[in-house]
Amino acid sequence: MSTPERSTDGGAAAMWAGRAGGLAGACHPGPVMAVTALTAALAVTAGQGATRSVLTAAAVLTGQLSVGWCNDAFDARRDIATARRGKPVVDGAVSVTEVWVAAYTALALCVPLSFACGLWAGAVHLVGVAAAWAYDLRLKATAWSWVPYAVGFASLPAFVALGLPGRPWPAWWVVTAGALLGVGAHLGDVLPDIHEDLATGVRGFPHRLGPDGVRLLLPVPLAAASAVLALAPAGPPGRWGTVALAAAGSVAVTGAVLGRRWQRTAFAAAVAVAVVDVALLLARGTGIA
Repeated sequence: MSTPERSTDGGAAAMWAGRAGGLAGACHPGPVMAVTALTAALAVTAGQGATRSVLTAAAVLTGQLSVGWCNDAFDARRDIATARRGKPVVDGAVSVTEVWVAAYTALALCVPLSFACGLWAGAVHLVGVAAAWAYDLRLKATAWSWVPYAVGFASLPAFVALGLPGRPWPAWWVVTAGALLGVGAHLGDVLPDIHEDLATGVRGFPHRLGPDGVRLLLPVPLAAASAVLALAPAGPPGRWGTVALAAAGSVAVTGAVLGRRWQRTAFAAAVAVAVVDVALLLARGTGIA
């Protein structure tokens, strides 16, 4: 039979574990890890050394954590009012105050980590993080909701390029492709939950288009990003670039057509095109500056 002290210690440990799990769930772990991993991989393929690549990844990780926690903390009142299950704050796993503290702590860490990669690199990355915070706090419910995604995604390859030896400016095409991927990510992120968002009064750019409008528009920026990544860099696209571009276009069109009947098909097709875009971006990594 356990002693009261051990029971108390076990209860405290369980409470802290529950809070840690709640914070982990509130940060939007999927997008956080995906964006961090992509940027780290781009840093490696672009030619950053091991130490600088780790520093780049750490800056992006803290920035993404701050954005995810800000999103859940700011939306907490609406989520609680609509009893939106699956949200740690709504489920009582963590308090709104704790999520705000986590968001500001991550943001405070992001600033020095970003500038440790260089003055211009840090400034560009923090502009992207600031754009994401602006989305969470204001722009999400406006017709300009796509802008923070475009700015944020464009800032990531620019951050990597400016962190290379010699601090070279990023190539125009990698910034353009990043912005297009960001717009596609925004549309794709909204599509699965668009009906619930509309019911709670969210009126961002995709919501104003409606489900059918988003389905039709979704593949456009992603396919455009494929074209930029395959055709814009110097030299011929090569066999794999041509194959990737043809595959991205075919999948995008198929998703738009079939998505009229099966909405998840449009989303799945968009994810597939995004994967092709990421592969092209990594393949072109050495020439991003």
